[in-house]
Amino acid sequence: MLLELTAQIQEFMQKSDMYLVPWSIFLGSLWAVNILNWICRSPLNYLSIYPRHLLGLPGIIFSPFIHQDFTHLFFNSIPLFALGLVILAKVGFLGFCWISGIIALVGGLGVWLFARVGLHLGASGVISGYFGYVLMTAYTAPSVISVLCAVLAIYYFGGIFLGIFPSEEHISWESHLFGFLGGVLCSYLPIPMY
Repeated sequence: MLLELTAQIQEFMQKSDMYLVPWSIFLGSLWAVNILNWICRSPLNYLSIYPRHLLGLPGIIFSPFIHQDFTHLFFNSIPLFALGLVILAKVGFLGFCWISGIIALVGGLGVWLFARVGLHLGASGVISGYFGYVLMTAYTAPSVISVLCAVLAIYYFGGIFLGIFPSEEHISWESHLFGFLGGVLCSYLPIPMY
């Protein structure tokens, strides 16, 4: 039993090591895009989600890549890196793309249809979706790894759950809520692996 548990943890760690560099490069490119956006006085902010307006529809795809400022991006980078790496290690690149796409689509459409008027941008909706997926797979596909990942996600990033409720006016709790629901939905869907 202990040997099997150790083997599962080692396998998970090896898979996460395999994705560490590519995922770090992606996160670095996210920073590069946002630095360029800020230098150019934020023209990419118009690719955010603007609810119930046709010009806001492209934001469903692009808004997770655009952030308001360095603080916004910094505080999104940490959970994005950790939770994204967990999902990459669990389901591989194809599954990760599938999950990310569903979360972005469900979350983005939910924001576009139901959110308050204003620009909604940032990766926090996708992060909430990753959080929801990691938590729910401990229930829908229980294993030592999925339960351990869920416990660690709650311990380190449990505050993400509070983000799905209205709090500060300038924070898009709607993107957190609909992203989270997208992640929960993904935990019930068949996900293509690797």
